[in-house]
Amino acid sequence: MKKALSIGLRLLISAVLIFLVFWFTLPPLNIRSAEFWSFLSFSLLILILVNFTGKVISFVQKVSNGAKGRGAAREAKAALKALGYPMMGLVGLLVLLGVFSVIFNVIGAEIFNASSYNQLIVMNDADFSEDVAELNMSQIPIVDRNSSMLLGKRKLGEMSDLVSQFEIAEDYTQINYNDVPTRVTPLLYGDVIKWLNNQSEGIPGYLRVNMTTQDVTLVRLEDGIRYSESEYFMRYIHRWIRFNYPTKIFADVSFEIDDNGAPYWVASTVEYRIGFWSGRDIGGVVLVNAVTGESQYYDVEEAPEWIDQVYDADLILNQLVYNGKYRSGFWNSIFGQKGVLAPTEGYNYIALQDDVWLYTGMTSVVSDESNVGFVLVNMRTKETRFYSVPGAEEYSAMASAEGQVQHLGYTATFPILLNVGDRPTYFISLKEKSGLVKMYAFVDVQQYQIVGTGSSVKDAKEDYLHKLAEDGQIEIERPEDETKTVSGTVKQIATAVVDGNTKYFIQLTDGVVIVADIKISPELPFLAAGDTVTALVTQDGTVTELN
Repeated sequence: MKKALSIGLRLLISAVLIFLVFWFTLPPLNIRSAEFWSFLSFSLLILILVNFTGKVISFVQKVSNGAKGRGAAREAKAALKALGYPMMGLVGLLVLLGVFSVIFNVIGAEIFNASSYNQLIVMNDADFSEDVAELNMSQIPIVDRNSSMLLGKRKLGEMSDLVSQFEIAEDYTQINYNDVPTRVTPLLYGDVIKWLNNQSEGIPGYLRVNMTTQDVTLVRLEDGIRYSESEYFMRYIHRWIRFNYPTKIFADVSFEIDDNGAPYWVASTVEYRIGFWSGRDIGGVVLVNAVTGESQYYDVEEAPEWIDQVYDADLILNQLVYNGKYRSGFWNSIFGQKGVLAPTEGYNYIALQDDVWLYTGMTSVVSDESNVGFVLVNMRTKETRFYSVPGAEEYSAMASAEGQVQHLGYTATFPILLNVGDRPTYFISLKEKSGLVKMYAFVDVQQYQIVGTGSSVKDAKEDYLHKLAEDGQIEIERPEDETKTVSGTVKQIATAVVDGNTKYFIQLTDGVVIVADIKISPELPFLAAGDTVTALVTQDGTVTELN
C-alpha cells in the first residue's frame, strides 16, 4: 500500500508539472508540430526526474564503482536491471523522439526539396499601370507604424480617465477601413493590479489611426474587450484559442476590426507543405470576437473579405526568398547563381482593391544597388504579382530623398510604392529627430535622381511632376480653359513662405497679380520692377511656366 501511494503521488506530481508546462507554453497537440515534440520530450524528462531520480543516481554510482574492478560489465548489467523496464522505456522513447526529429528535418531539407520550396509562393507577371491605379492625394498613407505609435501615445495622454489604468499595445495592424488605410491597436491593462481593478468591465476600447490624415480616434466600446494579450488565465487570447482549438498550429495572432468597427483577433493556422514539418504555410484562420470570445474557423479560401492580414509578413518574405533562391534548383543557388533573386531588406504595405498588399523589391543576389522589379502580395489571399520594372532599390531612393533636405537633417521612412503619372514611384515621408513627419518626397523608381519634395503631399507631387516633365519623362497636359497666358511689366514683387516653400507674389503694371513658387524658375530671385514677364497661369493665378 505504501509503495502504491508513493507511486501515485509521484505520478500526480508529474501530471501537475506537465500540465503547468502546457499551461504556460501552449503547444498544439499535433504530431506535425515541432513544438509538440519538444513538449513531449520535456514531459518524458519530467517523468524520469520525478519518478526515477533515485534509481538514476544509484545506476551512475554502481557503474562508476564497478568500472574499477573486474566485474565492471556484471555490475553495469545489474545496475541497468535495477533501473527497471518503465525507466528504460521512457529513456528509449526520449531517444526515439530525437531520432525521428532528425529524420523529419532531413526529409524536409531544402537540398532534397528545392523545387517544392520554390513553389510555396507563385509570382505572376503583371502590368503596373493597369493593376495599380493612381491614388487621390487623400488616399496616400503618410504615417508609418512608428509615427502611428507616437500619435497613439499622445492621444491616450489626453484621456485622463484612461491614462492611469491602461497602456497601448504595439500591434498597430494595418488594415483598410472603409477604403481608408488605417492602423488599429487595442488598449492593455497597465499591470496586474490595474487588471484586478478593471477586468470585470474589460478593456474600454482601441485606437484607430487614419494613415492619410494622422487623425487618431479612441473608439470606446459599449462592452469592453475581455479577451486580449494582457489578460490572465482563460481570457488570455493565446490560451483561449489553444483550449478551444487544441490541435491547430497557430502562426500569429493579430488585432483587426470588421466593417462595423467590432474588434476581433485573427489567428492564422499553419499547414506544412513539404515533408513532415517543413514548408510552413497558412491553411486557415480562426476569428475570435474580442468582446464575447465567440470564435469560428475558416479555411483560408473562405476567410471573410474584411480580414486584411491572414498571412504575416515574415512568412511571405521567407517564401519569396525560397522562390528567388531556387528558380533553377538547389545547386544553382550556391554555384553560378544564374537568375537567383532575393527580396530587398525591407517592406511596406499599400491599399489596392480594398485589400492590403505587401510591397518589396526583388534584386539580383550579385547586385545590391538596384532592383530588377518588385512584387505585391495580397495579405489575405497570397496572390502574388511581379512587375519587371528595373530601378533603384529602396534604400538608394531613401538616401536620394534625404539628400534633397540634407540641410534640415530629416530622415526618410521606408518607401510606399505608388503610381504617379503611370510611373512606379516611391513615396517617402521625411521625419525630424522627434519622429514627427515634416516633409514628403516622391522619387522615381527608374531614375531615382528625380525627386520632388514639399511640406505637403500636394506640393511634393507637383514638384515631382514638374521635374519629370523637365526631364522629358512625361508631358503635363492641362485643359485649355484651366490655364491662360499673362504678359506684362513687373510693378512690384513680394515674397512669403507658405507651407515651407517660398512664394513670389508679382504685381504687373495692369494690376494683375500672379503667384510663382521658387521651384518654377531659378531666375525668380533676380526679377525686378520694370522687367517684362510672360507666364502660363491657372485660374487662381498660380504660375506653371515663367519666361
